[in-house]
Amino acid sequence: MRKIFVSSLSILMIMATITSCTAIKNTNHKQRGAAGGAAGGAVIGGVIGNNVGKGNNTALGAIIGAVVGGVAGGYIGDRMDRQAERIEEEIPGAEVTRVGEGINVTFNEDAGVYFDTNKSAVKGASATTLNKLAGVLLEYPDSNILVEGHTDSAGAADYNMNLSKQRAESVTDYLVSKGVSRDRLTTKWYGLTQPKADNSTVEGKAKNRRVELAIIANEALKEEARRQTN
Repeated sequence: MRKIFVSSLSILMIMATITSCTAIKNTNHKQRGAAGGAAGGAVIGGVIGNNVGKGNNTALGAIIGAVVGGVAGGYIGDRMDRQAERIEEEIPGAEVTRVGEGINVTFNEDAGVYFDTNKSAVKGASATTLNKLAGVLLEYPDSNILVEGHTDSAGAADYNMNLSKQRAESVTDYLVSKGVSRDRLTTKWYGLTQPKADNSTVEGKAKNRRVELAIIANEALKEEARRQTN
């Protein structure tokens, strides 16, 4: 599990409109949670995105935009640490990244979420993976989930946008069918516009055909964190 952290000094620099900052990996949850508040969340999201090579990654931006910060943020970070560990235990192939007070999970073809060519039905290994994911989400009900669909660059942009929409919605609908409340889920799709690898290679295209999740605290967990840390 990768862990990404923006230092307190970097946040102060951002708030002072200084554009440079530092992304520090492998810090503990207390440091991550206390690093920043909600002010400037979108800016910080962009900074983290650039530092990890995903400057246009909206999932990371959504996570950082939802930060609470301070001691309450550390409380939420503890909870997210445990949830991220459970996802890794249940789905070893998933790419799990702890960012600030949230979790970014990427499922590509190698991580057990695979769709037949030009199709969006969830079946086979994909169903098994999503069954396990739904189980973890039900263990941790105080979170909201953004589901994103992405494609590679093969084919027309409009076609890929629609295909990513269908696949993201299929994942959302499948999680709902397994008991995850639809109120917790938001679905977005981006077609070929957010590649994370080189579309000129077979390997890169396989990485770009993916579903990403951003998992963040809901209002109930944020309020619990404030109560427990005040």
